[in-house]
Amino acid sequence: MPFVELDTNLPASRVPAGLEKRLCAASAAILGKPEDRVNVTVRPGLAMAVSGSAEPCAQLLVSSIGVVGTAEDNRGHSARLFEFLTKELGLGQDRIVIRFFPLEPWQIGKNGTVVTFL
Repeated sequence: MPFVELDTNLPASRVPAGLEKRLCAASAAILGKPEDRVNVTVRPGLAMAVSGSAEPCAQLLVSSIGVVGTAEDNRGHSARLFEFLTKELGLGQDRIVIRFFPLEPWQIGKNGTVVTFL
């Protein structure tokens, strides 16, 4: 159950319509998870700085069980996510930062319990 959160200082008017759906589909494909298990949040218009600059930028947080726990995995995920984000947002790679956080099943609540017991 991946959680993908995109924060950007781009105004909502510069974020392509339907980005959340395309990011969901791309994340599912990149992470090898079913699209109906991927959760995406897009937050435009934030006060942000990347590398000390408030020029247009974005930060992506990817949290998931089992697929973001190694440098080797994340190198591949990173390359594909950067390709997607630079194309969709019109930003250079130097204006995007991606953070990967591995999750354990007991850290995600769903249907009144945690994923461990589903």
